[in-house]
Amino acid sequence: MIFPMFAMVLLTFIVAVIAIRARVASVRLRQINLGYYRLMQAEVSGQVPERVQVTTRCFNNLFEVPILFYVACIAGLALGHISAFTLIIAWLFVISRIVHTWIHLTYNNVLHRMTAFWLGLILVLVLWIEQVLMVL
Repeated sequence: MIFPMFAMVLLTFIVAVIAIRARVASVRLRQINLGYYRLMQAEVSGQVPERVQVTTRCFNNLFEVPILFYVACIAGLALGHISAFTLIIAWLFVISRIVHTWIHLTYNNVLHRMTAFWLGLILVLVLWIEQVLMVL
C-alpha cells in the first residue's frame, strides 16, 4: 500500500509545481498583482487568470477525496488487511486521480473530469468496504 500512497504524494507535488509556475507566470506577465496571493482574493474572480484558478483548484482537489484513500490504506496496513484485491483497487484509484488531474490541467472537459472523479470516489468506497468486511 505504500507505493500507491507514494504515487499520490508524487502526483500532489507535481501539481504543486505546476500551480506555483502558473502563479509566478501570472505575476511576471502582470496578469495579476502579487498582493492577490496574500489572501487569495480578488475584487472580481475574473481578475484571476484561468490557469491560476485551474491549477489551484486541481491542487486543492488532491487534499479532498485522496484523504479518504490515505486513511483506508493506513487502516489496511495497521490492521494487516492488505490483499491483492486491495492493491489493485488502490492502484486503480491512483490511476483515476492521474486521469482526473490530466483532464483538469489540459482540456478540462467537465463530464470527463466528473467521470474520473466518481470512479475514484467509488474505488475509495470499495477500499473502505473491504477494510470493514475484513474486520467483521
